[in-house]
Amino acid sequence: MVIFLISYLIGSIPFGLILTKMNGIDVKKVGSGNIGATNVLRTGSKKMAIATLFLDSLKGFIAVYATQNICNDHTSLAAIAVILGHMFPVWLEFKGGKGIATTIGVLLAINLYVSTIFICTWAIVFITSRYSSLSSLIAVLVSTMASLFYFKNALVALIVATPLIIIRHHENIIRLMKREEHKFCAKKVN
Repeated sequence: MVIFLISYLIGSIPFGLILTKMNGIDVKKVGSGNIGATNVLRTGSKKMAIATLFLDSLKGFIAVYATQNICNDHTSLAAIAVILGHMFPVWLEFKGGKGIATTIGVLLAINLYVSTIFICTWAIVFITSRYSSLSSLIAVLVSTMASLFYFKNALVALIVATPLIIIRHHENIIRLMKREEHKFCAKKVN
């Protein structure tokens, strides 16, 4: 229970919101209103977006890596808790990010191969489609399938993360199906 709580609290640190507020911007009033790196990039600051991506990934990595070194039997619990913390942070009335960067951090700590599959899949789909949401959805599904057949140590975290990520992207999925999803553009949104 302690590992779950600490991991959840680590995950619930809203770095995108903190970084943008420090620069006089409320990321919740920009673009999609999401606190993740993709929406932070829509504020026009690549540095803040990269910092958000790094810090959101780092919190996933730290929660899992620390648990592996303290009590390896609870690694999956820490992975699930830190992702839940990011998606449903207590500080923001349980309205957080979509979990992609934090999931990458979790996977980096659990299995380097799966994290590489995730990152490469995301990059390939994004380069060809310019849809961040589609890239995220395909990357998490491909990573889950890879874990199912080859890298079972990442499977528990992905079995929980994948449906949550899909649910958090439900509006994007509807827009993709209607062909109304906007291709990614780093220009500032008012």
